[in-house]
Formats: sequence, C-alpha cells, structure tokens
Amino acid sequence: MPAIIRDPVHGAISIDELERELILSRPMQRLKGIRQLGLVDSVYPGAAHSRFEHSLGCMHMAGRIAEHLDLSAEEVRMVRLAGLLHDLGHSALSHAVEGVLSRNPDIQPVMEGKAVSRHEQFTRRIIMDHPFGEEALRIAERLYGESGQLFSEVAEIASGMKPPLGQIIMGDIDADRIDFLLRDSHHAGVSLGLVDTDQILQALTIKNGRIVLAGQGDYAADMSQTAAESMLIARAHHYNALIYHPRVQSLRAMLLSALERALQSMPAEEARSSIILFFREYTDPDLMDFIRRRGDDACRSLLEGIIFGRALPLAARFDHRSLPPDIRMALSSISRHGRMRKLFEDSLGKRYGALVDVTVGSGVPRSMRTEAGAFLYDDSALAAGLVRSLTRQIAISFFSEGRPQISLPEIRAQAERLLSFIRSESSLPIDGLLLLFFTLHRMLSESFGEKVLVPRIRNITWLYRTVARIIDQGPSELSGLFDYSFHGDYGFPYSERLFEDIQILVANGMIYQDLRHYERDGRWLLRYEYMLTAEGIGYAQTVSSAYERESEALASHLRHERHSIPYDVVSLNLRSYSVKKA
Repeated sequence: MPAIIRDPVHGAISIDELERELILSRPMQRLKGIRQLGLVDSVYPGAAHSRFEHSLGCMHMAGRIAEHLDLSAEEVRMVRLAGLLHDLGHSALSHAVEGVLSRNPDIQPVMEGKAVSRHEQFTRRIIMDHPFGEEALRIAERLYGESGQLFSEVAEIASGMKPPLGQIIMGDIDADRIDFLLRDSHHAGVSLGLVDTDQILQALTIKNGRIVLAGQGDYAADMSQTAAESMLIARAHHYNALIYHPRVQSLRAMLLSALERALQSMPAEEARSSIILFFREYTDPDLMDFIRRRGDDACRSLLEGIIFGRALPLAARFDHRSLPPDIRMALSSISRHGRMRKLFEDSLGKRYGALVDVTVGSGVPRSMRTEAGAFLYDDSALAAGLVRSLTRQIAISFFSEGRPQISLPEIRAQAERLLSFIRSESSLPIDGLLLLFFTLHRMLSESFGEKVLVPRIRNITWLYRTVARIIDQGPSELSGLFDYSFHGDYGFPYSERLFEDIQILVANGMIYQDLRHYERDGRWLLRYEYMLTAEGIGYAQTVSSAYERESEALASHLRHERHSIPYDVVSLNLRSYSVKKA
C-alpha cells in the first residue's frame, strides 16, 4: 500500500516502496539542508524551503504530466524517479559554487576525463552510482531487474535525454519549473509565479516522439498557447521579484567573493577535492563553516554580513535602459566567458572599491513546438516578446558602503580590452554570427544620395541552413568561427544556441527583428526578418578588425550564394541610419 506525504503545495503525494527508500537515503536527505532559493530568505523570510521538498514536488508533477500524456505505467514510474532524484548533485547555497567554477576553470573537478562545473553533471554521476542503500537496491532489482540499468536510464531522463521522458524533467515547460514556480511563490508570499497546472497539462501532447503544444489552428491551440504564455510570464516575474532583488544580488556577490577567496588560498588539487564535497556531501551550514575555517578575515567579515543579513548597499546599477548597445553587447559576451568575467568584475571592483556583479538573463525558451509544427515564439507574439524581455536582462551592479562615481567610458574601455584578449585566444560564435549579418549588409546594401537601401533577411531557417553549411562545407578559415551544434529533428538544421545568439543580438540592439505575415496553404503565418542596425554596423566594424582573414573568407563564400539569399530592402534616410557614439 502506498504511503502518503502531505505537501503544502500539492496536498497528498503518494509514494511507492522504492520511492520511499530513495527518499530515506542519504543523498536525498542531504537536500533537506540546502535551501531552494539560497539567500532569498534574507528578503522574503518565508522562502527558506529546501530542495528536498522541491524534489518531492517535481516527482509528483512529473508523474501527473506522464499520466496525462498516456505513457505506460513503467514510463510513469521512471519519470517520477527522475523527478525525485533530479537535484541530487546540487551544491549547497544554490548556484554560488557553479558561479565560482565558471570563473575559475583551473579548479573545476574532473570526472570521466572531463572538467565539470554544473550540478546536472554531478546529479547524473550520483544517480548512475546509485548510493541509495541495500534495501533500495533490493527493491529496485525485484521491481525492475538489474538496478544498474534502471538508474542509468533514470540518470538519462533526469538529464533531459530520452524524449519525451526527458522533456518532462528538463524542457521549456517541465515538472521542475512548474513546481519551483508554485513552491517559491507559496513560501515567498508572492503571487507572481502562480500557474494553472491543470491548464498546462491540457496544453501538452506527444507528436513524433516529442512533447508539443496541443492543437492545430483551433481553440485547443489557442488555449495551449495561453497556458505556455502564462508559464513564461510567471517565470519572468518570478526572477524579477526574487532572484534579481538588489539585496539578494548583493548577498550573492558577497557569498561568491568569500567562497572564491577561501578556495584560492588552497592548493588547486585540494580545492577540487573540496568542491566535489560541495556537490555530493555539503549542506548550507557545512559550506558556511568551510568559508569560516578556510577563509581569511575578509572572508569571515563577508560571511558575518551574509549570516546576519547585512548586505552591502547598492551603490550604482546600469541595465539595458542606461547601457549603450555596444557596452550591453560587450558585457553579454564577457559574461559567457567565466574567466574573463572574473577579471572584468575584479578589476572594476578594485578601481571603485566595490563588489561588482554582472547579471544576464537566462531561461530563454528555445525548443517548445506546436502540434502544427511551428515554434511557440513563431505563433505567439507575446512569447516572442517574453524571449526578448528575458534576453535583454543584462545589468552591472556595484555594491559598496561608499558612493563611487562610475564611469561608463571606463567600463567600455575595460570591456574592449578583455574582449580583444578573448578574441586573440579563440573565436566567439556570436561574433561570427554578427559578421555574417555585417557581410550580408556590405554585399547587398546600396546608397542613393540621401537614401540607403538596407537588406532585410527574410527567413531565419535560411540562417540556420547557411551556418550549418558553412560548418560542413565552408572554407577552412571559417572552421573555428561558427561553433554551433545542429540537429535535424524539426525537418531543418536547428541549433538552440544559434537561436539564443540571434536573440542576444536583437536584445542588445545589434540587429532589428521585424514580424511579417505570409500566406501558405490557406493559412496566414508569422515569420521574423532581420536587419543590421546602425549600432550593429559600428560594433561589427570593431569585431571584423579582429577577424580579418575570416571576414574575407566569409565574404567570398557568401558571394557564391548571393542568388539564393532571401531578402528584400528597406529605404532609410542615410543620416538617421548612422552610428551615434554614446
């Protein structure tokens, strides 16, 4: 007979005998000592709930989604196990340790010959090692046969593989997100993250082995789109209210600084061994104690401020409303290169006597499809707007007891110096994408007196196909410029990272994205068209100087494809379409 756990969000949660033993195991019980929202309870006192209860909720929601999709009883059980165990490798104090590892690759632990820096990698390893006790393994073998094979499959599902099962745990609309939105809102005392789970369940169906939004041009499609939009809105508001609160950001920057200083005082190998424990053994109090024991007086001073909620005041903050496009673009590129981000923040911190934190938006929906075969953001103008809103969330904050006078030109100069260094070591794929737009602009634009005809690329799938073709068949000079991975699951080459980079260029004012209607088979559909902005031209000119050989090879390649480029032109006043220095 199944046991019952009473949950404040979902009510009665039934668990079977294997789930019960897994819940009682040491790896699961450790999650009771790790707060779901890290340091958010300094602002929202009720938000002290743990990753343990979130894992129970994720298991419950995963089971509900699987049952709604009419998966087999065995698949439902597997998905529930993946939901239950999906956070086993999470480090103490939320994502602070991952932040340290991204900034300090020299102390990243190595597993199976590869450096690891994310909790999902530790989760996969722990599940595959299945250290859940003899009783749990006996039950697993009785119910499923060989326990090693069972937990290997569960690890794949928990990592987002094996669609449609993995999509239930890691997707644009998944059990993990549904539970943390509901649970975080409940405990924090805010209503911004509330979603209608029944409506979301009704929105999901399976087509060609993948989870999609139900409906094909009918009322069911409208309601599925509405459910998906509500999920995206809730997530955007959740992050704004809880994660990006200035006091939370300050405490998080203090924690990262204290932990980083403590680890840097240790030999690299000892630091790596300690970091493995952060992901496999430590709770929040353990990590705090580590900083106290291994850190210096500065670390302990920061730690005391964290424990007693004395966050450093926000001295200055610049976001997308106050940062010029070129600085936004530079910060976006630097933030994705952990070591350079550390150098950037540390150098500005020393200059202004402050803790500096660069934040960028995350969680952009990239792969949710509809039953009719479109992407959600193609069918929904609201979803497309939310994608832009999430992508443009970039800010640089200075936390200090003083009031330093921050110079934007100095921020720009420091960012340019670091980007120049990064480009001297390796190519940045987003630079390659911008160079593609810049090369098309130079090739196809024409000036007539006071007017300029600017090319507007008509089809995003042409961009996917072109970049994929350059990678596979292009000149050798371009082999390292476009570091994108593609798959053909949707009938054309698709890259989630390439889509995200396009959205970054749009959000940072480098390219203009226009929405156009077109007719096909009696239906009116939407498509996006792209045009380089004046600010994009100015920034691309700087970028191209770092890639002279690649720029020439790209121009030569595109000249041979000129006849197949889908574009029209827009007539603009030459004076208005010129670069304005901020």
